[in-house]
Amino acid sequence: MKIYLAGPEVFCIDANALGEQKKALCAQYGFIGLFPLDTVIENAETPRATGFTISDANEALIREADIVVANLTPFRGASADVGTVYELGMARGLGIHTHGYSNDPTLYSDRLLALFGDGQAQVPGEIRDRDGLKIEEFGLHDNLMIDGGLRSNNGYFEIAKKKVAMTDMTTFESLLRKISRSV
Repeated sequence: MKIYLAGPEVFCIDANALGEQKKALCAQYGFIGLFPLDTVIENAETPRATGFTISDANEALIREADIVVANLTPFRGASADVGTVYELGMARGLGIHTHGYSNDPTLYSDRLLALFGDGQAQVPGEIRDRDGLKIEEFGLHDNLMIDGGLRSNNGYFEIAKKKVAMTDMTTFESLLRKISRSV
């Protein structure tokens, strides 16, 4: 079975090495890992055209996969990487089995308050950010559509016990172990 490895690791300076490490762990559990940087991309005439080429290549890899595993560790904000979430939604829409993991056990509402709160006392059930906008209070690890989508698809959402680097492989490997027992 092939697993598409969605996640923001592609932005890391050592992205290719991280991809190889994840693919090796997949192989250890009997899977073939597909990393977004596996596709050789020719630079197009413009950066915009190159971006579209990368997008098309990643979508092709997702269509080739039996499973998508998404690194949903918060990235550049309180939530998961937006591109990773798109890939997860695309896979779900195509009927591909989806799973996720996060290397940050902090609840989504707590991350939102830390980034966008005004430091004032809040009333449970009516917690708001500094702009007066409601903050989700569902005890979930990310936006309710992410947690809910994984749950509805009988997917796992593996959460680290303590906060570790986005690139740490411990929670990813724990998730692979679970998946390998369920297929």
